[in-house]
Amino acid sequence: MDASCISYKDTGYFSQTVIDYLDDKPELRPYYAHRPDLDGFASLLKNKKVIGDRDLLAKILTKQYEQISKLNIRNSKLVRDHIELLKLDNTYTITTGHQLNIFAGPLYFIFKIVTAIKLSQQLKEQFPDKNFVPVYWMASEDHDFAEINYTDIGGKKVHWWYEASGATGRINPDTMRQALNQYKGVLGLEQHAPELAEIVETAYTKFDRLADATRYLVNALFGQYGLLILDADDHQLKKQFAHIIEKDIIEESSFKNISTTNEQLEKLGVHIQVNPREINFFYLVDGLRERIVFEDDLYKVLNTEIGFSKEELQQEIKTYPERFSPNVVMRPLYQEYILPNIAYVGGGAEVVYWLELKSNFEHYQVDFPILILRNSGLIIPKRIASKITHMDLDIYDLFKSTDEIKNNWTKKHSDHELSLREEWRQMQHLFEKIRLRSFKIDPTLAQSTDAVQARLERAINNLEKKLLKAEKKNYHTRLEQIDHIKSDLFPKDSLQERSENFGLFYVKWGHQFIDELVRNFEPLAFKFTVLTEA
Repeated sequence: MDASCISYKDTGYFSQTVIDYLDDKPELRPYYAHRPDLDGFASLLKNKKVIGDRDLLAKILTKQYEQISKLNIRNSKLVRDHIELLKLDNTYTITTGHQLNIFAGPLYFIFKIVTAIKLSQQLKEQFPDKNFVPVYWMASEDHDFAEINYTDIGGKKVHWWYEASGATGRINPDTMRQALNQYKGVLGLEQHAPELAEIVETAYTKFDRLADATRYLVNALFGQYGLLILDADDHQLKKQFAHIIEKDIIEESSFKNISTTNEQLEKLGVHIQVNPREINFFYLVDGLRERIVFEDDLYKVLNTEIGFSKEELQQEIKTYPERFSPNVVMRPLYQEYILPNIAYVGGGAEVVYWLELKSNFEHYQVDFPILILRNSGLIIPKRIASKITHMDLDIYDLFKSTDEIKNNWTKKHSDHELSLREEWRQMQHLFEKIRLRSFKIDPTLAQSTDAVQARLERAINNLEKKLLKAEKKNYHTRLEQIDHIKSDLFPKDSLQERSENFGLFYVKWGHQFIDELVRNFEPLAFKFTVLTEA
């Protein structure tokens, strides 16, 4: 693929806060620790404090990967090597996280992981005396099944119809047959379709937990790059974090810290992504993940009869820490506590919500990671690329609205002058003379002259629009190509990566598709990447 880049600002799809963060606006500096560049990494690595038990982390990962080994599938040597490297004091992780979307959900699921992999490789080149391991943190404790039970591929929506409750990572995917058949049907039988069909068939029929199925799928795509896939829904990992769980539930520190930060960010015009609750943990058992609230001197689990006194809560956390699941504002702290992590790779909204969290990290004396905006990309197949060339469009044109592209194209290619700006300038000179003459006769007539000029300007603008509209009709057939290009590349008038699944790209290119993403993405360049099939 040929790669070209455009600034995130010029795409029009990213928030001003994200643009300001990338541009190093001074007012945002108090809300993160280090800049997302090589100097920032050098600074963090000098003083990085690792809290979690490295040996325990490696042991748990080894155990989790045994689920794949049970199928007589040997994990890649690089995966095994990276697990061993985690035991060393000079090894650090580059982490991204995401929900367990079926069939890997939209493209940005893939893009997040590729960014983490590429950044790990580049940091190793820059700091050869240290090791950097990419990690995919599975949001296995998330309970929002409606956000993960479908994917869009090739204009079709593949849906897993199932009434789920509790943590999504614990759901048995045995009811996925209809969705699985539908997805494989869209893949077809040509090129690399059988290969991907076998991967998803194994993932969703050979495991009894969605977390394990997702690990298999993601490992099949990225195992050769040494990506480690972690399910933190684990008793031993939570046990390390138990004292913070207890302290935060009882003292409500995260609520106070993050609320204060959010007030400050709102004054800067930042759109707040998440708001903390007084208690930022769920109670988690099989089939149940419900909020904990403090009412009537008891810690109650909503929509249940479960309740604890303070002493009972402390004992429950001590005995069953795995039953306490962090929500969106505490999960990052848990992540950074148990991993030797130095960077988090997230989308635009994630970067903004992490800016809300730094004060809470400082409160608990946990290092705040460097925030990396994941690479975004647009993939243009050859058939669409030829249409773009034929229509004489460039990558900047693609990110404009369909109407704007059509208007600009018509003005550029019309044999007629469609703008009346020059004529209007001549009229303005005429009105200056009329205004002067009117003023000499009666100063109050100047306002009447201005009113006539304003009405005429509106009329000229409307006539200009009619000229453009009439000329667009003359180019109707050509302009339809723009409709096709936009609908193909920007489904639902949004970025391709936010809806389209990776499946059909894999069918066409196989694992080379992943290789090309890794080759072309530049995590620290912070540019939107347009990949065109050569």
